[in-house]
Amino acid sequence: MSKHFKTRAMLVALALALATTGTNAAADIAHIFWKDLRPATQAVAADANLPMIAAKLPDHGETLSLDLQDKTIQLSGYALPVDRDGDLVYQFLLVPWTGACSHMPTPPPNQIVLVTPAHPYKMSEAYQPVSVTGVLKPGMEKSQLFILDGVLIVQSGYTVRKAEVASVDTVPDAVTLPVNSPWNFLNKKKN
Repeated sequence: MSKHFKTRAMLVALALALATTGTNAAADIAHIFWKDLRPATQAVAADANLPMIAAKLPDHGETLSLDLQDKTIQLSGYALPVDRDGDLVYQFLLVPWTGACSHMPTPPPNQIVLVTPAHPYKMSEAYQPVSVTGVLKPGMEKSQLFILDGVLIVQSGYTVRKAEVASVDTVPDAVTLPVNSPWNFLNKKKN
């Protein structure tokens, strides 16, 4: 075999290896929804058509799902900045609806993800819809939000550090605000 042919064969083999690795890496990302962050036992207990399995203390969202622990996930939601400098956000809470935490009741901890982007994320407004990709870690963490009327401590049930963050147009499983909510303007699409 000629030297040129061997080099070309090695390049083809390398390209195939990289293509396969990229395909497997993409396949390893679990595209999840907000309901996936609730443990299965909580979902059963919440279904009015099914009998309660066992009597237990009420769960206010403190029970976390361990099914996705240490897995790479992708989840869409609304970003509420925790640590920012101008339009650069260094840490934010990912929440399932606009207005959550600062304008409306706080979601339960198992419906809040504390996100630290791999690189500061440029964000023009609070509650910007984003998609987050990274390794999900269950565990309670408290964050301090500075809102118009003071400071609010919010407990999140999950963290994603070194996350890749991308802007999205919509959140597929967003909680819809009631028609009479004063925060509905946050859901209006801007022209």
